[in-house]
Amino acid sequence: MNAFHSFFPMAIALLQEESTHVNPLVLIASLYVFALAAFLGYQLISRVPPLLHTPLMSATNAISGISLIGSLVIAGAHHENHALLASILGCVAVTSATINVTGGFLITDRMLKMFRKKEVIKPGEQK
Repeated sequence: MNAFHSFFPMAIALLQEESTHVNPLVLIASLYVFALAAFLGYQLISRVPPLLHTPLMSATNAISGISLIGSLVIAGAHHENHALLASILGCVAVTSATINVTGGFLITDRMLKMFRKKEVIKPGEQK
């Protein structure tokens, strides 16, 4: 049995140790805010002109950098009840945020290279 198959039963057992009850009104309100944010985000991003995608990517990379700092804090924090689960989820968050930030900067750099002027070498000149 590999680690992937043994993680989920372990995570479920950790979550069932201390069951927390969520108020249904809070859950419905949270789902409403999530759905509204997803719809609004899709509408805003779909209306951005192609020329503004590069600055928008740079701004989202800055936000991803902030989420990377938050995931580092969570991964290193000491949690009394669910220490193992918090450490595992914190490490997953750090890995995901790092991949997101790195990929975003690579894509932004590639997009900026598309806007640079290409040098034309004349037949008699050497570079």
